[in-house]
Amino acid sequence: MHRNWTEHELLIAMNLYCRLPFGQFDQSNKHVCEVAEKIDRTPGALAMKLSNLASLDSYHQSRGVVGLRGASNLDRKVWASFQENWSNMAEKSEAAFESLMTDATISQTKTEIENYTPEGPSETERTVKARRLQQFFRKVVLASYENRCTLTGIAVPQLLVASHIIPWSENENRRADPTNGLCLNALHDKAFDRHLITFDEDFRLVVSSFLKKGEIPEFQSANFAKLEGTTLTLPHRFAPDPYALKEHRNAFVT
Repeated sequence: MHRNWTEHELLIAMNLYCRLPFGQFDQSNKHVCEVAEKIDRTPGALAMKLSNLASLDSYHQSRGVVGLRGASNLDRKVWASFQENWSNMAEKSEAAFESLMTDATISQTKTEIENYTPEGPSETERTVKARRLQQFFRKVVLASYENRCTLTGIAVPQLLVASHIIPWSENENRRADPTNGLCLNALHDKAFDRHLITFDEDFRLVVSSFLKKGEIPEFQSANFAKLEGTTLTLPHRFAPDPYALKEHRNAFVT
């Protein structure tokens, strides 16, 4: 018997969509199979739902890669909710996914989500929420960039950082927004965070004169001055927001 998808199940499906690299939504994917079993769906049904979510992604629409076109009204509602408030929806979906994969009951998770109140959270609640937002952001950004540094192509996850363009401390609503992120290696992440490098309107690397003046080590030259003008490799979804990059350039150390 056909069973309609619930909003809670779509929170989990959206979380999986965000953490899987595009092209890995096949029903044979071990992660798709594992999640499908836990929500009592077939791998084929979950794979189809992931494709439906992909059809709502503006990046894939612009490339004509829209997968199936069977997105429901509820799919559209959940997708829109993420776009409007990534932090709120990321925390909810991460909580749902986390609970599911640790074998907590769905009813318990639903109760937690429904009773969640952002006003006056305890220190523990703030810590849990921050952890969920951070892990969601990292997983989504690294998956979108296929676990490669957008500037150098380094593909060692232990050396990669999900870098916030607009800092975590400056905009709460954008803390989990993947369009406010870049996948950078640890060295260039630190330079980006200190506004010693930035990217222009065409996503080309701009290097502060602070890193180029005087007699500098070859390693420093090779990793900054000689890379200036390099165009970053855009992700397969959640491309960096031009407005956020403009804000970053405004604080650039020339």
